[in-house]
Amino acid sequence: MQSLAIKTDVLEISYEAHGPQDGPPVILLHGFPYDPRCFDEVAPPLAADGCRVLVPYLRGYGPTRFLSKDTPRSGEQAALGHDLLKFMDALRIPRALFMGYDWGGRAGCIVAALWPERARGLVSCIGYNIQDIASSVKPVAAAQEHRFWYQYYFHTERGRAGLTENRRDIAKLLWKLWSPNWHFTDATFDKSAPSFDNPDFVDVVIQSYRHRYGYAPGDPALVEIEARIQAQPTIGVPSINLDGEADGVRPISRTVDPSAKKFTGSYERRILPGIGHNVPQEAPAETVAAIRSLLKSTPV
Repeated sequence: MQSLAIKTDVLEISYEAHGPQDGPPVILLHGFPYDPRCFDEVAPPLAADGCRVLVPYLRGYGPTRFLSKDTPRSGEQAALGHDLLKFMDALRIPRALFMGYDWGGRAGCIVAALWPERARGLVSCIGYNIQDIASSVKPVAAAQEHRFWYQYYFHTERGRAGLTENRRDIAKLLWKLWSPNWHFTDATFDKSAPSFDNPDFVDVVIQSYRHRYGYAPGDPALVEIEARIQAQPTIGVPSINLDGEADGVRPISRTVDPSAKKFTGSYERRILPGIGHNVPQEAPAETVAAIRSLLKSTPV
């Protein structure tokens, strides 16, 4: 594994690279509040298969940095999709297979939907992960509203102060709530925790959770992308949805797959019993198997 960095239009993105330079590219994308450590048991077997496996730190995480103090510290979904596209451009990767969850899954969904020629395939947890901001004001069942407590907390200045002062405590609690059957150790959490010390972490997170409800403006440079996203585009590239049955953010239904209608290409849903929100770290073997399935069934 190599730790590298590359400059895009607005970021210096730090990333980890596994496998041969000329292998088929696979990009693994973490979520909030996690980091590339969630792929420690996913990247090596794919690299051993001959894949070029790239694991970037998202904006606001780890050693990834903004190039200018004037760039808005936005965590909106358009920014995540933009970053993935520019990361590929900087590395001169015309096409890659994406695997992501949470924020990272959203980035993969956006690029697969808007620039399908860049996506060989997509493994996404919770399936279709593009936010419908126009519908965000509609209330949901009380049990689900309760699970979104952290989002509403971040809408307040008390929440900003809390995340600033207690970022590790909050992250650790979310890990426990979202993955009730994953009995991670302090040592496991401590490997990821330094990524939350990024100087832009709080600003990016706060903006992300406020923007998705229409409570914060987006980056003016991303208006066009955001407008395209709000059309809720379908995804036509070959895709596999890994649904953790014990996901504490959005519990799933075995009988209803709300994502199915948003995928117009080959699509498969795999339900993972007992697995929570952090699918690649909780179920690395199943994650690798899904990626291998798409690599085998799609042309290079």
